Amino acid sequence: MSTYAIGDLHGCYAEFMALLEALDFNPGQDTLWLVGDVINRGPGSLECLRQAQALGGAVRCVLGNHDFHLLVVARGGGRQKKHDTLDGILAAPDCEQLLDWLQSQPLAVREGTTLMTHAGLLPQWSVEQAVAYSREVEQALAGEQSGRFLAELYGNQPDIWREALEGMDRLRFIVNALARMRFIDTQGRLDFAAKEGLDSAPEGFAPWFQYPRKDDPRLLFGHWAALEGRTPGAQVRVEALDTGCVWGGALTALNLETGERTSVPSKQRGGC
Repeated sequence: MSTYAIGDLHGCYAEFMALLEALDFNPGQDTLWLVGDVINRGPGSLECLRQAQALGGAVRCVLGNHDFHLLVVARGGGRQKKHDTLDGILAAPDCEQLLDWLQSQPLAVREGTTLMTHAGLLPQWSVEQAVAYSREVEQALAGEQSGRFLAELYGNQPDIWREALEGMDRLRFIVNALARMRFIDTQGRLDFAAKEGLDSAPEGFAPWFQYPRKDDPRLLFGHWAALEGRTPGAQVRVEALDTGCVWGGALTALNLETGERTSVPSKQRGGC
């Protein structure tokens, strides 16, 4: 019995299947953790989403920013972007079932001292707080006003956490911190302008994992393909799992018990 955490699929279905074969993954015995961004940009978004759902209890998945984007487009009145590959999902006969499954996923998955989120964990937040804040968003997604929540989700403000935040400001920050974060300042202020490698950090900002923490969890995240699976200068136990499959890199799995990484090369030509 093994537990594998896999980086951003982004609709790279052929690579997903090749990686599961390389792992000799057995859904009757093994568990798969998906770090979010299951869909979008790659050619097999519908197939990836169907496969993730079909694996049932063998899968634990967190929502990434692209997963939220699909929900916003489908149920929040949002518009697709130029390079989206969501049409297959939106036109599928099982679209609503797939969306229901996706909308029921959390922002954080915890097992012991291991925490998986799509983007990372604010140094100011404990693991327990991250899980509790994730549940607040889960409740919003499951509530009768979920369409309104999705319609109002997009935005970069507020960019700093205060426990006193309420309503959409509070929920938006939680989603942005757990699904979009890369660079922060010493106070935990989020920056969304820089999206490339570490050299793109704005003045006064650094990657979230380069700040020390009071506790010592094991953190799993994706979202940041430009890191190529590396976290130089990390002040925490952290595993970067997005190795840029959709951009021509690789799709990577981490065995949580042994720490071994397994990768398969991308079949994408020059990215999507």
